[in-house]
Amino acid sequence: MKKLNKKRRIESRTNYAKRLKLLKSNSPRLVVRKTNKYIILQIVESENAQDKIVSSVNTKELLNHGWPADKSGSLKNLSAGYLGGFLIAKKTKEKFDRIILDSGLIPNTKGSRIYAVVKGAVDGGLNIPYDNKIIPDEKMINKYDFLDKIKKNIK
Repeated sequence: MKKLNKKRRIESRTNYAKRLKLLKSNSPRLVVRKTNKYIILQIVESENAQDKIVSSVNTKELLNHGWPADKSGSLKNLSAGYLGGFLIAKKTKEKFDRIILDSGLIPNTKGSRIYAVVKGAVDGGLNIPYDNKIIPDEKMINKYDFLDKIKKNIK
């Protein structure tokens, strides 16, 4: 039996056990990745372990929807994550029965940016199962006064 090359696991880029469970579910996934400046969101469908991106959003796109340029350094906070989730929900043309969260190697922490993204996507119309206990507090998400204006600009 040939041993699989686990180079991506050694580089801390792929958790193969978690990926196998996600692929077996046959559900589209909301993939959330954090960078040093932005949060990248993708809705991905898999067929025969081949991923196809259905929709993609980067929180940098919030600048086009009214996010102030002087706050462009904060495009990875809870509020930006929430609006990014809301934006990908509105941008997704296909309607899915159920989407599951794929956070990759990002640790599951109560009230984190990942769950702010989930809250935004659910508020935007996607069906993602989640527990209300892990969602960040509304006060933390609505930290800025311009968020309602941006939500209205996203169609």
